[in-house]
Amino acid sequence: MADGKGDRSGAADGGKVERSDAEWRGELSTESYQVARCGGTERAFTGRYWNEKAAGTYHCVCCDAPLFRSEAKYDSGTGWPSFFQPIDESAVAEKVDRAHGMIRTESLCARCDAHLGHVFPDGPAPTGLRYCMNSASLRLEKDDD
Repeated sequence: MADGKGDRSGAADGGKVERSDAEWRGELSTESYQVARCGGTERAFTGRYWNEKAAGTYHCVCCDAPLFRSEAKYDSGTGWPSFFQPIDESAVAEKVDRAHGMIRTESLCARCDAHLGHVFPDGPAPTGLRYCMNSASLRLEKDDD
């Protein structure tokens, strides 16, 4: 943690975070590295947050940027943590993903380009979106009770 308060970004001003591949490998677990930095996907119903009910803020596992609030989390039945909106529209970037013979919308951390998952147009109100995220790309900071 760079500042002793949980900020691992090295970008105190909220700017773009860049690290070498070796630095990311050294900072992340093997699973988080494979998912967040290499674009992998954890198996459904295996991630630590797919069934998490605690109130709090979900942060990027790589740079600690706040991404989602628990109030936007819902059970999509997919086995991955799903949210109907990010904490702020600027927190999550999107790009077209043409891998595996499909065209999908990839969700990335806007601060460090970590692969978070994909967004689909089949979510609940009020947005109609389903941000289908990988637990390995997230870190939950629970609210104080």
